[in-house]
Amino acid sequence: MPESLRVITDGACRGNPGPGAWGAWLRYGEAERVLWGYVPGTTNNRMELLAALRALEAIKRPTELRLLSDSQYLIKGMTEWLPGWVRRGWRNGSGEPVKNPDIWQALGTAATGHQIHWQWVRGHAGDPENEAVDALINRVLDRFQGNEQEVQGEGWL
Repeated sequence: MPESLRVITDGACRGNPGPGAWGAWLRYGEAERVLWGYVPGTTNNRMELLAALRALEAIKRPTELRLLSDSQYLIKGMTEWLPGWVRRGWRNGSGEPVKNPDIWQALGTAATGHQIHWQWVRGHAGDPENEAVDALINRVLDRFQGNEQEVQGEGWL
């Protein structure tokens, strides 16, 4: 594939549920943008999804991109499960309500128009991009843990 936008995302919580953070690193050649956020009470899966959502929302025109994540929940959700959930009225294969439907619906909308190559990477296994975003979200958690308000920002990678 010729050079395209690379988006590396990660999310984490201290406790699950607990205070959480998400990060996204958008890279195209030498250009890059780093986004991050803190949520006082959330789950790890919500943070993984929110990282991808905020990254896609930051892309202002239809784009070919590769989105890398260590979350199988995100990757399988977007590549395998989403169409079935929509067909079944946001219920999983067992008939139970899908968790995090608000973010899944927003992700489906945000992905529309883009050509996205969803790629899973093993977390905490030495992938330099994944490790950089993981370090970012840990810095966000260190800085904002104890806050009772959500916080979002850019920079710090």
